[in-house]
Amino acid sequence: MTTVTVDIINEKAMKLLEDMELLQLIRVHTETKEYSNNKNWIAKYKGAMTKQPLPEVDAQLKELRDGWE
Repeated sequence: MTTVTVDIINEKAMKLLEDMELLQLIRVHTETKEYSNNKNWIAKYKGAMTKQPLPEVDAQLKELRDGWE
């Protein structure tokens, strides 16, 4: 099985996809643009932060705040 993302430009294309789904040639999953962008954002930053003890995070925040003054 292969997954592809398709931008529907014309509603006729959506009808064709639905017909192919009825023939059990493909499976259509719909998602909104916002969800798609959110998913990309999650993948981009996943693992960017590591778990740290709370006192360590507080110390880093204090250091950052002190740098602004």
